[in-house]
Amino acid sequence: MTVPGELRPAVTHPPVPTNALDAPTRAPTPGLAGAILKVPGGPTLPEFDPNSMAQLLSRMATELYRAPPNAPEAPSASSVSPTTPNALQKSEENLPLPGGARGRGTPVESPKESQGVIPSLGPAPTTTTAPPTSASLPAAPPHAPTTTVSAPSPFDAPPNFDSLFGVSGLPTALPLSIPLFDARPERAPEPTQPKSVDRFQLEPSTGYSQLGSGSSLFDPHALRREFPILQERVNGKPLVWLDNAATTQKPRTVIDRLTHFYERENSNIHRAAHTLAARATDAYEGARESVRRFINAPSTKEIVFVRGATEGINLVAQSWGRRYVEAGDEIVITWLEHHANIVPWQQLAAEKGARLRIAPVDDRGQLILEEYEKLLGPKTRLVSITQVSNALGTINPVREMVSLAHRHGARVLVDGAQGVSHLRVDVQALDCDWFVFSGHKVFAPTGIGAVYGKADVLDESPPWQGGGNMIQDVTFERTKYHPAPARFEAGTGNIADAVGLGAALDWLTRVGLENVSAYEHELLVCATERLLEVPGLRLYGTAPEKAGVLSFTLEGHKTEQVGGLLDREGIAVRSGHHCAQPILRRLGVEATVRASLAPYNTYEDLDALVAALHRLQAGR
Repeated sequence: MTVPGELRPAVTHPPVPTNALDAPTRAPTPGLAGAILKVPGGPTLPEFDPNSMAQLLSRMATELYRAPPNAPEAPSASSVSPTTPNALQKSEENLPLPGGARGRGTPVESPKESQGVIPSLGPAPTTTTAPPTSASLPAAPPHAPTTTVSAPSPFDAPPNFDSLFGVSGLPTALPLSIPLFDARPERAPEPTQPKSVDRFQLEPSTGYSQLGSGSSLFDPHALRREFPILQERVNGKPLVWLDNAATTQKPRTVIDRLTHFYERENSNIHRAAHTLAARATDAYEGARESVRRFINAPSTKEIVFVRGATEGINLVAQSWGRRYVEAGDEIVITWLEHHANIVPWQQLAAEKGARLRIAPVDDRGQLILEEYEKLLGPKTRLVSITQVSNALGTINPVREMVSLAHRHGARVLVDGAQGVSHLRVDVQALDCDWFVFSGHKVFAPTGIGAVYGKADVLDESPPWQGGGNMIQDVTFERTKYHPAPARFEAGTGNIADAVGLGAALDWLTRVGLENVSAYEHELLVCATERLLEVPGLRLYGTAPEKAGVLSFTLEGHKTEQVGGLLDREGIAVRSGHHCAQPILRRLGVEATVRASLAPYNTYEDLDALVAALHRLQAGR
């Protein structure tokens, strides 16, 4: 008997090579070329062969880092003092070179199998290559004796790429406009005037890129070190944070940004004629620009700061919804929704005499698109859908759903709370009318989020709260409001945490969402395979397109017992209905244990979770 949403044993696939250069017939890994080229906002060149690209760039890097022709002869490895590394060794310590330690497997495309099974990667060997030492670096070419001079930098001599391209006569110094092995743009030249200490400067993140063997596109252990709380111990055990769908932890960059704001910028924003107000206003509006850039909105005028996705949905319901939804209209949502995307529409429908219609899902927790389309019609006023299910991890075909709704003249809201930390969001490509998300789900502080709204939709929506900041002029007879976004930001906003949100989004952009998605998919496939080995464990939500969420029950144990016992091992998971009771009941269960992934999670975290569940089932 098949239980709705249950995952059957995984089909084992042949092992996938862990070295990208050993798999010439493999399809290009999405984002790999982009990870190599590191051009912010530039093309990822997926149509290029990443294997030959990797080989070429590896040799180019070797040429770049060779010793210059007129350098003194390099000392042997035995003659170099371990306490006085040379310049080349120092640069070597900070630059990730090809051949670094890698993850366990290579991301593969998830075939949409009829049984709803997430494919196994198979047992792939762990490839570990020691970092190069000074003895293993290319030797300096022979040179004529010269007078004694100080050793020049290895970057002083122009590289020669003739042999790499198989031609001669090329300029000795090619004008490279892209940095190798660095995801950050070059720093601007120092200004002639001393730089103001009042402006917070983000320090570039380092250590993620690992372009050697294996498939991971960054080093999660290096990334993990940026999160101070992950060094905590809980009940005497190292903290394993697998409750990311509830909230994500915060990197040092965000924590430092908040500290800097309160130490150097704290003030109310706009209007005040003093320096701190100007600093705070610049920081706040700079964060709005970071949000705009992160989701590719056309203008900052279409970005409204709110407390989170819940407040954002309520804003739309109480502003646009109250004005435009009428008796007899229909509002369409899905079975996958969080309570925050159900209750506001229930309230509006009850107030207006409208009807709430629900798009169904199958036993795997996947939306039935044909049935969704049948619900749309001339009475459909609004569609409000989740991008990613918080309870199951199911990824909805949002772009297609938006297009279908627009054909019937309906407006569409996308709840992106669970999507923004896993998927690249482009609101212009989605063509949604609103997109809402919460900062704390994407490495930012709690109590802050954003609403994107198309300019024409915001312009036709009345404000939903009244007070300061959102008015141009007030008399006892009338009030004139500011245009968007100010008309929707009544009162003193959460200024510092908005600034923290901007810092978090800028940080995640530097890490690279494509890299995050690929790595989390590896973890998800591995975790699915490992959890199915635990006796009595049943997984719920097996759609072929899903993010890093694993919902399960354990035979013989209540979900709250499992959560409590895992906490004794230092493992943080969520147990309960996850504010998504309708979808869990659709799959025949009232509560589950939910483990959810983030890019700072590692295979060691999965090992700890699976080992603890095995001990629990064995009664130890």
